[in-house]
Amino acid sequence: MFLTRSLLARSVWKGPNIVPLPIVRQNPNSLTKPPPIRTMARGATILPNFVGLRFQIHNGIVYHEITVTEEMVGKKLGEFSP
Repeated sequence: MFLTRSLLARSVWKGPNIVPLPIVRQNPNSLTKPPPIRTMARGATILPNFVGLRFQIHNGIVYHEITVTEEMVGKKLGEFSP
């Protein structure tokens, strides 16, 4: 898989649509899970450093919770919120 091609699906000079999200990494020794990241940015591209994080994506009515996996990298957050 060509990761750069999937991330740059718009045009090369524009780059991917990256939204600055408040990503909180916790200590691996901690027993509590970090809270999911709530966002309305359905057009944001999923980056490789998002793998394993939980997001709550707004679909216009409610927030749907997803956990990002490796197969989701390069796609948009809105594709996984019905």
